[in-house]
Amino acid sequence: MDELRYPIGLFAHEGEITREQLQKWMADIESTPARLREAVAGLSDEQLDTPYRPGGWSLRQVVHHVADSHINSYTRFKLALTEEEPTIRPYYEERWAELSESKSAPVELSLALLDALHSRWMIMLNAMQHEQFARVFVHPESGKIRLDWNVGNYAWHGNHHIAHITSLRDRRGW
Repeated sequence: MDELRYPIGLFAHEGEITREQLQKWMADIESTPARLREAVAGLSDEQLDTPYRPGGWSLRQVVHHVADSHINSYTRFKLALTEEEPTIRPYYEERWAELSESKSAPVELSLALLDALHSRWMIMLNAMQHEQFARVFVHPESGKIRLDWNVGNYAWHGNHHIAHITSLRDRRGW
């Protein structure tokens, strides 16, 4: 069951984050919208409403969740770049995924949102000075989060949810 829930494993990075690693993660973030769009291309509404695992979200909910989550991450980056160690407000992602628009809205809405959001995010990331990646925000449950580490976390996040979709497609022969 864990391989269905975490098809690429959990995100983990210890130690120094090199410029090369950061660039790789940034490339993953930049390509997430196109790869997510490709992952759901050609799926019917019935397929989009199929959970990626027993007890999991539907593929439609996954797409909308990626948009919700990445909006929050982008905002957290902006807060960390403009305030000193801001404490961010967590949100209940599982409750957001149960809202009617997460369960029924066309995935194209979130795909278009991600195209624009990631374009803005990449402008910001590419303009950041190396020392700015050491800035932090404070998550009430997780503590201080460095921006360079969070780039990796969100590169993983996009890859993680894309793998939910592609692995279900592979299992179902879609």
